[in-house]
Amino acid sequence: MRLFLFGVGYVADHLARAVAADGAALAGTCRMRAEAAGLEAMGIAAHLFDRGRPLDDARGALDGATHLVVSVPPDGDGDPVLDHHAADIAATAGLGWIGYLSTTGVYGDRGGAVVDEETPPAPGQDRSVRRLAAEAAWRRLGREAGIPVVVFRLAGIYGPGRSAFDQLRAGTARRIVKPGQAFSRVHVADIVGVIRAAMAEPRADRVDADRIYADRIYNVCDDEPAPSAAVVAEAARLLGVAPPPEEPYDPATLTPMARSFFAENRRVANGRIKTELGYALRFPSYREGLAAILAADG
Repeated sequence: MRLFLFGVGYVADHLARAVAADGAALAGTCRMRAEAAGLEAMGIAAHLFDRGRPLDDARGALDGATHLVVSVPPDGDGDPVLDHHAADIAATAGLGWIGYLSTTGVYGDRGGAVVDEETPPAPGQDRSVRRLAAEAAWRRLGREAGIPVVVFRLAGIYGPGRSAFDQLRAGTARRIVKPGQAFSRVHVADIVGVIRAAMAEPRADRVDADRIYADRIYNVCDDEPAPSAAVVAEAARLLGVAPPPEEPYDPATLTPMARSFFAENRRVANGRIKTELGYALRFPSYREGLAAILAADG
């Protein structure tokens, strides 16, 4: 396998480390030259890319790639990867699979109801509207180029260095209580596991023979949507510290980003990753995920 990563952020970094351990060749993009050395140290051939800076030699950079994962977000002008390099990607000989990292935010606010991959998207935030448009554009490229495209709709991401532990240690954790509110989330290790399961050659016992396996959407989340206040309380319990006091939900006290998250309430179902990919979650809830993070911290 030769994996090309458009954008090596938190998730792609963990994915790269996992596939590198299996001997895969890696290449990826970063926005600044100062970041390139870090990628090279991980064994990732680094290429500069951003909206204002397309790849210097796209055909050369993509040459030999068998798998492509895209985590670069769309901006106000569209998807920068497609805008600059759709033709280059379509022309890459041997490219057999594309994974696009999206968000469960495309479902919008459902008043706490359950959504699955058959639920029609109804994004309410501008960033989610852009994500849904990018999903459609990538799936269209795949159909036109004959390259399988899989869309991963990720719930709230947490993991080492990005959890309630870090907020508690920094003194920024808050236990905001909004009755009836729940968030779906997923440990980064399970995101990596789902992506790798989808990359694997599909087996007849995973998918009905008449189903188009390649052009699929997967919700990636754990089994237990929960209030954010419960997650903070559990992290505090594991650390042996007092949790911050509960605060009634008040939009005026929140950042614009936090307000946008609390404005939407849905519970995301994850059955398809289990039935089609045969994936078993390593961390079925935030409790197992937090405990593993703390244990790894030593």
